[in-house]
Amino acid sequence: MTDAAFQAMSLEEYLRSEETPYKREYVAGFVYPLHAHAGVSEPHSLIVMNIAGTLFPHARRQGCRLHAGEMRLQVKDALFYPDVMLLCGERGDGRYYVTDPCLLVEVLSPSTAANDRVGKYAMYTSLPTLQTYLIVEEAERRVYEYQRDEDDWQLREVAGTGTVDIPCLGLSLTLEDVYGGVIDAR
Repeated sequence: MTDAAFQAMSLEEYLRSEETPYKREYVAGFVYPLHAHAGVSEPHSLIVMNIAGTLFPHARRQGCRLHAGEMRLQVKDALFYPDVMLLCGERGDGRYYVTDPCLLVEVLSPSTAANDRVGKYAMYTSLPTLQTYLIVEEAERRVYEYQRDEDDWQLREVAGTGTVDIPCLGLSLTLEDVYGGVIDAR
């Protein structure tokens, strides 16, 4: 059997074949399995749920749509599964992927950290609708908050008991919202 990480295919072939028992991302004609070896850790899963659970009532009240790891994001010729994705604009016509988030969150795991910090950062920040990209550490209370400032991106590192801003909902998340029940305060 061919290793999916080296399998070249068209976007249409990828979408037709996506009925596999595991998630795969698509980048420039190549398919990459997500968490192919170890799966997602419990802290990773809890952090994603903490963020989505905190944002959900606010998103719903404001008519926004929130996805936690199940909806694909298309950026140019790539499809990703962000850990958390918020969309507050008009609903697009994509049924199996979206293109216009205002917030993206990736929780770092050892196998994806380099790609989340560099590759996905470059792709995600090219989206004109994106206002905030959060990169969340799994093993410590630390979030890298990228905020759009007109045409530039500003990085702010938040640790300890700080807060991160979510402008498209007009609110902030505390690091207790993000890490509560996962990592003790340090």
